[in-house]
Amino acid sequence: MAHPILHTQNLSIGYTSKKDKTVIAANLNLNFSEGKLITLIGANGIGKSTLLRTLTGIQKPLEGEVFLNNQLINSYSSVTLAQNLSIVLTEHLPPSNLTVFELVALGRQPYTNWLGNLSEEDIQVIHQAMELTQIESLASKKHYEISDGQLQKVLISRALAQDTPLIILDEPTTHLDLVHKVKLFKLLKKLSNETQKCILFSTHDVDLAIQLSDEMIVMTAEKVVQNQPCQLISDGTLNALFKDESIRFDAERGKFIIE
Repeated sequence: MAHPILHTQNLSIGYTSKKDKTVIAANLNLNFSEGKLITLIGANGIGKSTLLRTLTGIQKPLEGEVFLNNQLINSYSSVTLAQNLSIVLTEHLPPSNLTVFELVALGRQPYTNWLGNLSEEDIQVIHQAMELTQIESLASKKHYEISDGQLQKVLISRALAQDTPLIILDEPTTHLDLVHKVKLFKLLKKLSNETQKCILFSTHDVDLAIQLSDEMIVMTAEKVVQNQPCQLISDGTLNALFKDESIRFDAERGKFIIE
């Protein structure tokens, strides 16, 4: 049995205001284990980012709990949390003259002294992360001089340098063409296998997710289901993903068909 890194217990996610409480999904019991590549899929606006923010402790749950290494996630200090969980968001980087190496090196911040000095061990970890993502040749380039696809690999390399058992990415393939999407999916699959880290990421590329994920979390308005792709196909879960009569899931082909 793979070791569980993060799990939820009767988790409800959503928003609260002074008068109302908006529940997006309720009673979620999800498990994220080492060595797994897990994709989160669902229609636009269904609540994927809300779920990711709740899992990472950025947003408080409405009810229920999130456990990281069997400890409540909100009981971690910011430094200790950063040593156990790394997040790759889709926002543009703020203006700076950082090189690729310097950007990856930011992943070592939870471990450096108050001056931020890198030890020999830190530098070794940074080089290993860059080697795993095959970006060594970009080390001296400024981050604004590289392509979107290369930048995604750099951000993943930074997360690897952070050396956490769990890496969570919010739609890392959004601005990539098909070739680079496939390369990024395959890279994440390779990393989860080789490093035994759990990698969770949200995506709209359902066909690729079906082919390469160890597990998928499918969010619809009615329910949230976690399982292996083959089980989600056979039990009809994927059929309910899109509320549109012109799109249906073909179980034999393992892909969505436009009619």
